[in-house]
Amino acid sequence: MLYPVVWRDDRVALIDQNRLPRELTQVEIRRSDDMAMAIKTMIVRGAPAIGVAAAYGMYLGAREIETRDRTAFLERLEAVGQMLRETRPTAVNLFWAIERMLKVARTTPGSVEQVRQTLLETAKAINAEDIETCQAIGDRGLEVLPNQPGKLRLLTHCNAGALATAGYGTALGVVRSAYTAGRLERLYADETRPRLQGAKLTTWECIYDGIPVTVITDSMAAHCMQQTMIDAVVVGADRIAANGDTANKIGTYSLALVAKAHNIPFFVAAPKSTVDLSLSNGSQIPIEERDPAEIYQIGETRLVPKGAEFYNPAFDVTPAELISAIITEQGAIAPGELQSIFANPSPAS
Repeated sequence: MLYPVVWRDDRVALIDQNRLPRELTQVEIRRSDDMAMAIKTMIVRGAPAIGVAAAYGMYLGAREIETRDRTAFLERLEAVGQMLRETRPTAVNLFWAIERMLKVARTTPGSVEQVRQTLLETAKAINAEDIETCQAIGDRGLEVLPNQPGKLRLLTHCNAGALATAGYGTALGVVRSAYTAGRLERLYADETRPRLQGAKLTTWECIYDGIPVTVITDSMAAHCMQQTMIDAVVVGADRIAANGDTANKIGTYSLALVAKAHNIPFFVAAPKSTVDLSLSNGSQIPIEERDPAEIYQIGETRLVPKGAEFYNPAFDVTPAELISAIITEQGAIAPGELQSIFANPSPAS
């Protein structure tokens, strides 16, 4: 199994996802500002993985604070948290991980050194919990996938696999569970413009694990559904509002519309921690906009003539009515039932 975020001795080892699929390398992170840069530049990406990385980033920041005074320590730790919050605005896991670490720091009795040790233990717990959660999501997802005579042909968008989590994956966790159970014929992976996470990362993970995978461009999804090549769509999420509206990688909304038109079930797979009950609907989810260079060039090769203008939102919001169910570690839930079931959005609850 791939583990993109690993605590090793006195540092964090991250799989450098910007270098995949060309090479599998790791970046060692020893400082909180380096962790912030790794999150911002997408060395580590995917909402759950960002949350785990941020938790370790908070501990690294705590280790850098040179004071024995609790009040001064907590003030500086809050500044570390703010630095990490500013890296990626859409993925809610980043924010709950930071808040969980700050709450632990405030409530842990004893010396500053004892607080630091508890922060490290908490970051490790967040890491381990995410792996367990993703495996549960995979198993719960298997229960609600279409029950049909032949094996399933699933479609996914972007990368919501082991690389986007602490391990196993959310949407790709459902795919893994289907494959292990002998129910998967093939996964179709949207290439996911403009950063190509589907083509680069999802495909790489599938090949790594021996899962049959076919890459299609984003614009081919409707055709594949029309040709009855797809039995269900499973995607991840970066933030889910209380009413079930879901933010995920740009292109997810159009995929949900096409699935609805062809009467194909559309599932969102995400941990409970991705549900943000503080937001009543998807219009309140902040949408990150990224460098237009992601659109007009690939590598060092420019594809678009100079003089054009660009718009590059990294995410879109899929309305709840287009979602068949949200698959969490507690089972598949109708989007409209989230608020009543998850009164407390904390993954530690």
